[in-house]
Amino acid sequence: MLRTLLLIGMGGFLGSVSRFLIGQGLHRLFDTIFPIGTMTVNIVGSFIIGVVYSLAERDNLISPEVRMFLAVGFCGGFTTFSSFAFDKLNLLKDSGFLYLSMYLGGSVFLGLLAVYLGTQIHKLF
Repeated sequence: MLRTLLLIGMGGFLGSVSRFLIGQGLHRLFDTIFPIGTMTVNIVGSFIIGVVYSLAERDNLISPEVRMFLAVGFCGGFTTFSSFAFDKLNLLKDSGFLYLSMYLGGSVFLGLLAVYLGTQIHKLF
């Protein structure tokens, strides 16, 4: 268990640093208000987690430790959007459009609401 936690932690560190560097690099390169760095990281992270789970399921081409390092650690530090995208794909495959819509709409709407409420909390004190 400790080995798994260390692998996840190392992957998370590398994912977080990669997210920062890519975000900063793209922001400097394009000099735009559009969050191109975040969008790029979200798309790349979604692709990576798809590849990782595909290889893990296909004849165990990657070990459980490597899957934890890449999917949970690296992708988790790089972007949780990749997990969000993978969950949506699984819901669509397993449960159909209703649960996918509930998860997608609820996550986006409630996430936006939560950020807004978080920005307003200082007004209570």
